[in-house]
Amino acid sequence: MTGAYLPRVMDGAMRRALGISGAVMLEGVRACGKTRTALEAAGSSVLMDDPAARALNDLAPGQLLIGARPRLLDEWQIIPEVWDQVRRAVDRESAPGQFILTVSATPADDHTRHTGAGRFMRQRMRTLSWWEHDPGFGAVSLSGLFEGERPAGEPDALTFEEVLGRLLRPGFPAWREAPPEDATLLLRGYLDEVIRTDLSRLGGIRNSPAVVEALLTAIAASSASAVSFQTLARDLAPIAPDLSAATVSRYVDLLARIFVVERQQPWAPKLRSRARLRTSPKLHLADPALAAVALQAPLSSLRQDPATAGALFESAVHHDLAVLAVAFGGRIQHYRDSNGYEIDAVVVHPDGRWGAVEVKLSGARIANGHRALTSALEQIDGEPSFRLIITGTGPVLTLDDGTVTCGLHRLCP
Repeated sequence: MTGAYLPRVMDGAMRRALGISGAVMLEGVRACGKTRTALEAAGSSVLMDDPAARALNDLAPGQLLIGARPRLLDEWQIIPEVWDQVRRAVDRESAPGQFILTVSATPADDHTRHTGAGRFMRQRMRTLSWWEHDPGFGAVSLSGLFEGERPAGEPDALTFEEVLGRLLRPGFPAWREAPPEDATLLLRGYLDEVIRTDLSRLGGIRNSPAVVEALLTAIAASSASAVSFQTLARDLAPIAPDLSAATVSRYVDLLARIFVVERQQPWAPKLRSRARLRTSPKLHLADPALAAVALQAPLSSLRQDPATAGALFESAVHHDLAVLAVAFGGRIQHYRDSNGYEIDAVVVHPDGRWGAVEVKLSGARIANGHRALTSALEQIDGEPSFRLIITGTGPVLTLDDGTVTCGLHRLCP
């Protein structure tokens, strides 16, 4: 690998996982930087897509595991029998930090869910967050908010044009400095590869590539709202009138297995009211810039379409929260009830604490966001560790009731 390494939030999580687990599985969408990050932590490595690796495994099973620890087995799913070899080696050696396995596509039967228990730690890697692109801008620590930190006010904010530029900037490390026109071509090619090659490798796709492309577009368009498979099937009816919700569900599962689609699961707190919790997940594409290309929404279009820009921005917030929460093992969910109250993102700490996040593209909408967040929290039994309003064009502020507001570019681990 050439070029200076770009530090990632995952670096610290990898060190922690290798210190306590015999093997770490680093999973994530293709080209998000898994191999480079894993190599930074590895003592030796083997690339499974090298024909020599397959030949060696066929000739002498277990030889691929020989090397300085931690031993990186990159894209292990290409030679799936390696999983059991690693599992047995971890049992035999009984020491942490033995192996790193990367994966860009979960195997069909995913036997790893069963046989890896107690031996492997899974870490989900995503494309670059805004903070990883520009770490010097960090001012509001997500983990610090859980510990009671509240930032001093800083008036500096991005312009709408700058926010749009960041939304359209690829999070794939190799393309992060590509000019806009080149970035669009690269991302379009990536989507085409997903549609025509990656998905078909997983099997069972009978519909034309146009149907899968339309599904990706529909997911990108609905990324700021919970959506059912029935709704997605209706969206696709003009080109696939016989497509059932069950088939859409299977396609989404396949897209999730290659980490191109991520589910933001609903959060289920204890309620003060008799409202019913909504249980549909939000679906996001792996990178906000990828979603923009799926929607055919270039800069000139987004300038005139704040609704689409807002949906892409909310997806970017979910993405970055998920990246930053890796630092403490958190997860990102959402809340919506039958009375129409919702919380755009709920940051759930491993110890059960949680923070509530409202998303507003415009800094001028902070007051509206504060009212909406306050109303939603009144429905829930229990208090959050923090209340956070993330904006595109707003400043860093701590309001009188302790609610923090900040631009997405100021958020850091």
